[in-house]
Amino acid sequence: MDVRDRLAEEVPPAPPVGPRTAEAPEAAVVGGGIAGLAAACGLAERGVRVTVFEREESPGGRLRGWETTLADGSRAAMDRGFHAFFRQYYNLRGLLRRADPALDALVPLADYPLVHRDGPRDRFSGLPATPPWNALALAATSPSFPPRDLARVNVPAALQLLDVDVPGVYERLDHMSARDLLEAIRFPPTARHLAFEVFTRSFFASTDRLSAAELAVMFHLYFLGSAEGLVFDVPRGPFPESLWEPLVRYLAGLDAKVRTGVPVERVGPGSQRRFALPGHGEFDAVVLAADVPGTRSLVAASPGLGDAAWRSRIARLESAPPFLVSRYWLDRPVRPHRPAFLGTAGYPTLDNISVLERYRDGEREWADRTGGSVVELHAYALPEGCDPDRERERLWEQAVAVYPELASAGVVDARHELRADCPLFTPGSYRDRPGTATPDPFLVMAGDHVRTGLPVALMERAAAGGLLAANALLSRWGLPGHTLWTVPRRGRLAPARALAHLSRRTPGP
Repeated sequence: MDVRDRLAEEVPPAPPVGPRTAEAPEAAVVGGGIAGLAAACGLAERGVRVTVFEREESPGGRLRGWETTLADGSRAAMDRGFHAFFRQYYNLRGLLRRADPALDALVPLADYPLVHRDGPRDRFSGLPATPPWNALALAATSPSFPPRDLARVNVPAALQLLDVDVPGVYERLDHMSARDLLEAIRFPPTARHLAFEVFTRSFFASTDRLSAAELAVMFHLYFLGSAEGLVFDVPRGPFPESLWEPLVRYLAGLDAKVRTGVPVERVGPGSQRRFALPGHGEFDAVVLAADVPGTRSLVAASPGLGDAAWRSRIARLESAPPFLVSRYWLDRPVRPHRPAFLGTAGYPTLDNISVLERYRDGEREWADRTGGSVVELHAYALPEGCDPDRERERLWEQAVAVYPELASAGVVDARHELRADCPLFTPGSYRDRPGTATPDPFLVMAGDHVRTGLPVALMERAAAGGLLAANALLSRWGLPGHTLWTVPRRGRLAPARALAHLSRRTPGP
């Protein structure tokens, strides 16, 4: 485990609660994304016979990839867009290390600038890694934190970002929206956009629809709770061959099966084993690791699963608004100084721009051969029921405003992915969110929509949740579980925690 933060915490598995089974149990994992593959590895490594069922034609979930043929005849990789593998994603990186011990498939991005439409620009290179010096250095050097505006900051409200613990932070802040908290703190407007909203929109929601507790956990995970810094890695090749095909081969070496293009429509009682997946066999346990729409649909079609209260909670799971990924193969290069990744703020829908040949081998080869560029645009939270064609046009127009040279580029080909299958964490929803356990001890849940009790988010929440689901079943079968790692589970600065606790006794947000 590549853990550099001396305050990172081990999360040991619970001791076994059931007798060790004489025969190797069989488990079905429904969903072949990060959570499902993590659960499958955790189970198969302890001798459980595992079958993963993935409805798409390839594993990886929202990080799956596929090949496409461009208008110039080139074969190219396509996926659902840029993903950052932060160094504090301990469990995700540990999952990938099972098949790639040196993480050779990842390449670091030393910096990622953030630019506001009105001009201010920030970057994270050169900052100290260790809190609180990272935050102090950013505030001292960033044009987004002018001293005259910093004097207006509501210090008691801001201290809540320094006193993060799970689940306590949800008890304190989940009733608020991220926007309410940021307005209460009174950060300078540009700082709000660049230091917070760029990150909160990575949850595929606007700040008014995101829980303030999720914002606080995010800030803790990426900034004030971790000494890993804000640098991250990205896959140097297509997601399937870089990440998932090696992991599938690793699972095959453990006699686990990964069946793609196989949707699971229903889970019912079995005649020989506890559960039956019609058309796919019977199993002693099931891990539900599908995305939010898939989980809702599966539970609705499986009336024998869980109890009425649990089923109602699953039915209330919300999906985030649509997001759009547009990838363009252009007939000329963008300017040489353009970064591999640029976060944007203050634009109607544009959230970031990537220049893929700066870090991906296949796109670099295409750009070298053709003299062009491969540019990707993201819009993270579009209106429900939006017009896809109009949104593509708007996104391109905003990108041209940021990189004017795009206006004269010819488009060799383009691909667009408009999806709405990410989880939504609205204010007040934490208590209603399902956890790993269900009313049936041999039915467990995993995914980035599932509560873990750890300060994790996004891909790391999925990886940690998959291992926690595996551990829950292993404990029932008398088998040893797996140790997880996490950033500190509470704010790392004791004086700041004490001040935050004191401030909550006075009027605040």
